[in-house]
Amino acid sequence: MSTCLITGGAGFLGSHLCERLLELGNRVICVDNLETGSLRNIDQIRTPEFEFEMLDITSHFEVAGPVDFVYHLASPASPIDYARLPLHTLKVGAYGTHNALGLAKVKRARFLLASTSEVYGDPQIHPQPESYWGNVNPIGPRGVYDEAKRYAEALTMAYFRQQGVDTAIVRIFNTYGARMRPHDGRAVPTFIRQALTDKPLTVFGDGSQTRSFCYVDDLIRGLIALAESGLHDPVNIGNPDELTLLEMAQLIVELTGARSEVVFEALPIDDPQIRQPDISRARDLLGWAPKVTLRDGLRETIDSFSAGLDRTAL
Repeated sequence: MSTCLITGGAGFLGSHLCERLLELGNRVICVDNLETGSLRNIDQIRTPEFEFEMLDITSHFEVAGPVDFVYHLASPASPIDYARLPLHTLKVGAYGTHNALGLAKVKRARFLLASTSEVYGDPQIHPQPESYWGNVNPIGPRGVYDEAKRYAEALTMAYFRQQGVDTAIVRIFNTYGARMRPHDGRAVPTFIRQALTDKPLTVFGDGSQTRSFCYVDDLIRGLIALAESGLHDPVNIGNPDELTLLEMAQLIVELTGARSEVVFEALPIDDPQIRQPDISRARDLLGWAPKVTLRDGLRETIDSFSAGLDRTAL
């Protein structure tokens, strides 16, 4: 039995990772300060192999006993959150990553950094391979998140090269599924919330900007496969099937049977025009590829929202 520590473990991705690691027979320590996570995401977990610690990882923290894996997922991750918490977002990327890496060093644990496709900014290469260095505006409103993750990647590689910490970096592309907060500002939960209440679906710009959406179960498989590999360089994990945000809005209207219309609003500053992962490295080195189709994943997500499984108001 391995012991896995997950920072941000009460968040959307973190809670799914906790559950999957427990299913695989691991002990799990979930660390979160509940700034954007919620105890509701983990209150269904009832096993002695699960431990919750309410901690702010931007300050030095310790845990008792051995730790074999550190999954560093903690960070505000939606535009609404990092606009509301710009300094905290930077602190989590800097101090939080430093503290999590320090813990991994002391425990001699394998460390996985959850980075993001946002390190590519508004890319000039399509699809985006891990070798692409990005096109990021460091002083724009999205810069606090983009640069926090870019710094965290540099810090992770410094700990690997100088301190000998066994590290991995995953660049996560758009992911969706149950437990997303309906009001977190990201496209899928926003469209579903609006469709289920027959409100207009708000699309920014003309909706021609593209995204690639990965179902959460597929994403979690990729995280665990990377953590259990010997890879150190960044690996993209995401679904390479690309569509426009207007197409996504129309698909959600269709799947929900909503009477909603689509309305258009001004495009946010530095909103990426394209987003599609090159997953050649994940396929070749991890044997990983997404399995869940967009329609199937959206149906599951819509069902969880409409059934109230997220226990949050639409």
